[in-house]
Amino acid sequence: MVAPVSDVETAAAWYERLLGRPADARPMPSLADWHLTAGGWLQVFEDAGRAGATFVNLEVPDLDKALAGLAERGLTAGPVQTGGERTRLASLEDPDGNRVTLLENPVA
Repeated sequence: MVAPVSDVETAAAWYERLLGRPADARPMPSLADWHLTAGGWLQVFEDAGRAGATFVNLEVPDLDKALAGLAERGLTAGPVQTGGERTRLASLEDPDGNRVTLLENPVA
């Protein structure tokens, strides 16, 4: 997934706080990559004309623990909501307004 941003340095610093680590790669000056799974990654790419219009969903195994980690890194998500019968979620926005939602869907 790609989140367009107006300033890649500002965004990269914010996503470092969100993910708790620096980017895995900076293949060009306008791009930062985080490798999240074997086949999936998050990229922030400088494109001011498209910044702020993206929705990023990240699955977490324990939403409460993820939110506590965000708080320790100075980020605050909105209230925890429920979706369906078992899904819990909370959202926050990056500096450009791209919405990032953390989703916990425990297996019963």
